[in-house]
Amino acid sequence: MAGRIRDEDVKRVREAARIEDVVGEHLQLRNAGGGNLKGLCPFHDEKSPSFNVSPAKGLYHCFGCQEGGDVLEFVMKVDHLTFSETVERLAGQYNIELRYEEGGYNPGRQQGQRTRLVEAHKVAAAFFAEQLGSTEAMIARQFLADRGFTQADAEHFGVGYAPAGWEHLVRFLRGRGFSPQEMLTSGLASEGRKGPMDRFRGRLVWPIRDISGDVIGFGARRLREDDNGPKYLNTPETPIYKKSQVLYGLDLAKKDIARTGRAVVVEGYTDVMACHLSGVTGAIATCGTAFGEEHIKILRRLLMDSGEFRGEVIYTFDGDAAGQKAALRAFEEDQRFVTRTFVSVEPNGMDPCDLRQARGDQAVRDLVDARVPLFEFAIRSRIEGYDLATAEGRVAALDAAAPIVADIKDQALRHTYAVRLDSWLGFLDERFVVGRVGQLARWKRERARGGQPAGRDGRPDPQRQPTPASQQRGFRADVRDPRQMVQREVLKLALQYPSLVARVFDSYGTDEFTVPPYAAVREAMTAAGGLNGPSAHTGWIPAVRESAADDAVRALVTELAVEPVRTPGAPDELYAGECLVRLRTFSADRRIADVKSRLQRLDPVAAPEEYAATFQELMDLEKYRRSLIDGGASAL
Repeated sequence: MAGRIRDEDVKRVREAARIEDVVGEHLQLRNAGGGNLKGLCPFHDEKSPSFNVSPAKGLYHCFGCQEGGDVLEFVMKVDHLTFSETVERLAGQYNIELRYEEGGYNPGRQQGQRTRLVEAHKVAAAFFAEQLGSTEAMIARQFLADRGFTQADAEHFGVGYAPAGWEHLVRFLRGRGFSPQEMLTSGLASEGRKGPMDRFRGRLVWPIRDISGDVIGFGARRLREDDNGPKYLNTPETPIYKKSQVLYGLDLAKKDIARTGRAVVVEGYTDVMACHLSGVTGAIATCGTAFGEEHIKILRRLLMDSGEFRGEVIYTFDGDAAGQKAALRAFEEDQRFVTRTFVSVEPNGMDPCDLRQARGDQAVRDLVDARVPLFEFAIRSRIEGYDLATAEGRVAALDAAAPIVADIKDQALRHTYAVRLDSWLGFLDERFVVGRVGQLARWKRERARGGQPAGRDGRPDPQRQPTPASQQRGFRADVRDPRQMVQREVLKLALQYPSLVARVFDSYGTDEFTVPPYAAVREAMTAAGGLNGPSAHTGWIPAVRESAADDAVRALVTELAVEPVRTPGAPDELYAGECLVRLRTFSADRRIADVKSRLQRLDPVAAPEEYAATFQELMDLEKYRRSLIDGGASAL
């Protein structure tokens, strides 16, 4: 029967393990006044720090979830250990030899399961590291050298080699006193026909450590073509290894993350190595799973991610389609952070490891520094591939990107990105784009409350959607929008006083009427023969009504034909000319915004001729717009 740890030894451990140091391994602590410290609680999800630590008293307490106790109770709860396991773990960290009441010094049979599993991984890590120097491991050393890593780099990260045989590690662990069941439970061995066999064979191996630095698992890279296993093989779920709660490199990065307020999330073990060796020492990676909610909780505690202290989380992804997909997955989880989130993508698709090898350490640092906001990256990724030079392409891109913007929970930020989306697409109609995004956001809220069913993209099913307000009978323009009002005014003039605008009106295209009902009225006028056709002299309004596409458009024609023109007295050529000039100026503004949008998307180095032609087009449009303002109706 296992003996009890002596009380005096427990006291020594409690005194040696300062609570601020132990807690500080799991979360960032800030001064709370009165000698106390505070941070984000590791036991419940919170946005403002309510977890308090008193170094003088050796105690902690969370005013949010009411958890509290001393340093031993903290470790027991945060790492799910028994009392004996906690004391044994801290004793090992602080080099305190434990004595047991039944005699003997720290016998292995008295250790708890977690302690035994951690010890088995520690022994395995040392075994793998030693094997990296063997003759068989030449292929592993070459793999590292080909990626720019030295022997010292391998030692720094604890990289090792698993021999190709079936039970090299099993025999080694058996010789160190570990039972077959412990090898299986730890994930270091698999069940074979004749007993446990090595899980990792003939592979390059990285030790995966928890935040405290204990090895709790391994990631193994395939090296040989005859290895039919997966490219990367990771430790399975075990009592001490939960992949959704593990971040590779966190033990090395945690101090830098807390100090700088910046975490860099990369995609692989070699990328973490490349970043750290390049000076980006806040780099971490997931282990065989996507970056998810539990990972975010860990980073939030280290970043002190609250409204008071804002940091940065930077994701690096490959520039290919898979990388963009990963970025959009990150976007879905992003808003669990209070801190700002960014994306860094190397234009040629190189990951940090490849980039460091090709261009050196500075290139890796530059990649991280050239970050763009994650929201912007997600939106721009969604509109790529659409032909933004056409109205149809812009509308399709808007429909694709608007659901992403509508998903932004912060209302002010959502509005900001709706405005920026208008600029990227070149609509020059902020109200329209913002309104579209707002409509989608309302639909999503209604759906969340159990309202109208939605389609696959999060928007309501088209078969169930009500007719948009702009296409219903009785449509009213927004009197606060001068672009809408001038379109309405020109249409009224064309219906009621065709002779005042006949000289140039037929040259105005449907695309100059950006409000869909007004565009429909303009189409009806074209179908009726235009202002210079025979119908314009007699029976003009009835001809336009007859040419209307449906009853809603016909009703709007009637409305515009009887609504007074917005000028005192009867309108004259001067007033008509002013309206025509304003409409064309707004049209020029849209075209200028469109060209500017295209110009922003062009790389002057990669496509110098196209960039120069687009820039000249912009200059010509700017010149035309100035002529409209300076020359008035004579410039039409």
